[in-house]
Amino acid sequence: MKHIISVLVENKFGVLARVAGLFSARGFNINSLAVGETEDPAISRMTIVVEGDERTLEQIKKQLHKLIDVMTVYDLTKSGCIDRELLLVMVAAKSPKEREEIIAISETLKAAVANAGANSITLEIAGDEVKIKSAVELLQPFGIQALVRTGRIAMAME
Repeated sequence: MKHIISVLVENKFGVLARVAGLFSARGFNINSLAVGETEDPAISRMTIVVEGDERTLEQIKKQLHKLIDVMTVYDLTKSGCIDRELLLVMVAAKSPKEREEIIAISETLKAAVANAGANSITLEIAGDEVKIKSAVELLQPFGIQALVRTGRIAMAME
């Protein structure tokens, strides 16, 4: 099962390396990792997606709590959260008809056209994991020239 862990850490040099090192030293794979400042510039939030059973998750949480720069660890999987990813995808658009079809798909997905070149269109799509996967599947027949995806970010719901 995939777990979304939100970790508040001190925003200083080396914290990301220590957290990533903790996972690699114990043989845990990180499916997704996103880090950014919070409303307080001295604190960063790490959103980490890992796969494992409850025992593995408990072990990860205990190890994270041992790191000096870690302030709090939340398991957002069970508490309910809002999560999003960002996708930038460059799609081949060789004819005016293909361009129209890609634009129609982008409107359906509520995507933004980030760039339109002579032979391609780059779309910016934000959404949950299902929406991002669907977008990739819909655009693949046109020929995906490049694809960049952020890690998942998440916030607990009130």
